[in-house]
Amino acid sequence: MTTTPHRLPAAVALAGAVLVGVLTAIQARINGQLGLRLDDGFTAAVISFGSGLVVLIVLSALLPAGRRGFRALASGVRARTIPWWMLAGGAAGAFTVETQGLAVAIIGVSLFTVGVVAGQTLSGLVLDRIGYGPAGVVAVTMPRVAGGGLALAAVAISLQGGVLERVPWWMLVMPVIAGAGIAWQQATNGRLRQRVGTPLTATLVNFIGGTAILLAVAVIHTVIAGPPAAYPTDPWLYLGGVVGVVYIFMSAALVVHTGVLLLGLGAVAGQLVTAFALDALWPADAGTGWLIELAMVIVAGSGVAVAAAPWRRR
Repeated sequence: MTTTPHRLPAAVALAGAVLVGVLTAIQARINGQLGLRLDDGFTAAVISFGSGLVVLIVLSALLPAGRRGFRALASGVRARTIPWWMLAGGAAGAFTVETQGLAVAIIGVSLFTVGVVAGQTLSGLVLDRIGYGPAGVVAVTMPRVAGGGLALAAVAISLQGGVLERVPWWMLVMPVIAGAGIAWQQATNGRLRQRVGTPLTATLVNFIGGTAILLAVAVIHTVIAGPPAAYPTDPWLYLGGVVGVVYIFMSAALVVHTGVLLLGLGAVAGQLVTAFALDALWPADAGTGWLIELAMVIVAGSGVAVAAAPWRRR
């Protein structure tokens, strides 16, 4: 069953996209720090996704919308009106959380975020152009292209200051791949949300798949490298999954109102501002420094403003 929600005002939808980015940056710092404390980013990712899955199972069982969504999901899978690829969004989420656990404590939230910016921007432009998202074909106008170009310029700024000499190349490549996956995940979740009638069930599907993938990878890593270090006692280090539930839920609900690219760019703005604040208060081992990070925020924020302008006029 496909449902079409009422269109949100442009300013409200864009503000929601920015909040998605704020929560994404906070989750990145939590998961990165947990991975550092455990000396095992794989186990940290399982803890993050697994705790989010528990929350979603409880909500889906308690809330009428969750029970209706799960029935619609089961019916759609049986009738093959929900194809397998709509159930695969959790793979992108798993890769993102894994990247957070392995890299963020070393490179910082800002540098992680600008890599995600590059992947999200390019992937969002392509997905909007081919009409993959739930909003259908979204015009790739010159302002959108210019906004994407400014976002990529922020990535170029992030590479200044000898960062390539201080961190392994794969720590810079993984966030770019994660960003491309996030854009695809948002579009896929939006389409699944239309079929099942609620973002809650679309988010639950993500966390089931992502937890299964991460658990298998963590078991293999433990067999090869041994168990993680002692588990920390700070409660906030275990909140990454709950934060992920909130922003994935919001993404699935918002993408039909914004399109893939604008959702990604709004999230980028929230991510960069929050990442700048987090890294200023809590510098990472291989951070770029606050002047470069401030320049990244300004350039990427300008990209969001440019890309959003024609959409607001519509």
